[in-house]
Amino acid sequence: MSQPQTVQDEDVPIWLPRLAVHGGPRFLQIADALQAAMADGSLKPGDRLPPQRQLAALLDVDLTTITRAYDEARRRNLLEGRGARGTYVAAPKVELTPILDLSMNTPPPPDGVDFDDMLKQGLSQVLMRADNELLMTYHLAGGSDSDRKAGAKWLEPMFGHLDPRQLVVCPGAQAAIAALILALTEPGDVILTEPMSYPGLRAAASQFGRPVIAVEADKHGMLPEMLEQACRQHKPGLLYLNPTLQNPTAVTMPERRRKELAGIAKRCNVRIIEDDPYWLLADAPPPPVVTFSPERAYYISTLSKCLTPGLRVAFVLVRDPHERERFLAALRSFALMAPPLTAALATQWILDGSAGGLMEGIRNEARLRHRMARDILAGRYSGAGDGLHVWLELPAYWNSSQLARAADGEGIAITPAEAFATGGASVNAIRISLGSIKDRGRLRVGLQQLSRLLARRPEWFGAAVG
Repeated sequence: MSQPQTVQDEDVPIWLPRLAVHGGPRFLQIADALQAAMADGSLKPGDRLPPQRQLAALLDVDLTTITRAYDEARRRNLLEGRGARGTYVAAPKVELTPILDLSMNTPPPPDGVDFDDMLKQGLSQVLMRADNELLMTYHLAGGSDSDRKAGAKWLEPMFGHLDPRQLVVCPGAQAAIAALILALTEPGDVILTEPMSYPGLRAAASQFGRPVIAVEADKHGMLPEMLEQACRQHKPGLLYLNPTLQNPTAVTMPERRRKELAGIAKRCNVRIIEDDPYWLLADAPPPPVVTFSPERAYYISTLSKCLTPGLRVAFVLVRDPHERERFLAALRSFALMAPPLTAALATQWILDGSAGGLMEGIRNEARLRHRMARDILAGRYSGAGDGLHVWLELPAYWNSSQLARAADGEGIAITPAEAFATGGASVNAIRISLGSIKDRGRLRVGLQQLSRLLARRPEWFGAAVG
């Protein structure tokens, strides 16, 4: 262990950053400088850092900036406090879970957003302004007036002005899908969807005894002529669409196709569930399908997929008041309400602008990660450059389940096409999620390992992938 580093007035630490005017938040510049100094050996585990007031004076910043910088460095596991003895450079943490998880669609942590501070500030505002008793009791109306107003504001980019009374606040999109199936169909009713589709739909439909049938799709999504044929053949109760950055194919359905499908659903008297978690992550997406069939479509927008998974809040647009009551009754049968504290936090963030700032940071980070994937997976990447995931078609010598097993053996988790297949659909592809690995450097390592794996043939792995 090196000798503790101390700083005299005339002795400026060699790692001390030059704070750039346009270099982003100063506390992050300081935390980044600490991390860089540890990487190049200027700071070593056990080195003592200057007291916060002394460092503030050296950098000519206020004490709060240094406190936030040290807090950020502790969040990154760079520093440890030792009480009155001061703050020291921490020893590297042993990675107990080395798996590189490319399997779970979660928003990536954005640069320049202090999420810990945002969470503390948001909860503090909620507790200051709300009646704490109301935060800990039952709410039976599908969200408070404030929650529905926040939902209307969140959906403004998609729809413009909305009547908040047409919205229901749910504990996540999965609960909303399940409640819509219960409210709008009877046991045995067919649900139509695309060949590759969200597994949660099939799980809910199976539990409720509603068969799910795939309708053929092309590079723009579900084929209109095949939908019309399926409607005549099966007399479906529902059509499920995920038209923007579709999970898993990442296809964004063009406006013309959306209009065609909405028109067919209207002629065939079929209701539409439009599950649209990624609309705000997309680059100039078309209007939702709901806008072309407002009387027959139900729109779901969840915060979990575009802000943070712990924010289990979804807004559901149900225009007809009688169907809204049926939907609420179905929802209450298994998920009485969205947790009031979580809903209040979501409302606070939406109304004070924090959610929009976080959303913009996530969107920028996602696009940066897509550029990384495009560079590393050159020749195989076929994404649009936005969203949380990439759909990667495989060379003929791999099949998706083989590749998933081989990747698992090398500490990489990916999702094979089989996880999304409806009925007998067969596609040789995998979904790669770009947000689930928090550190961008580890994501790069995972993508590079996967690229090398794709270049090899499965026989190299013997019986492990047989």
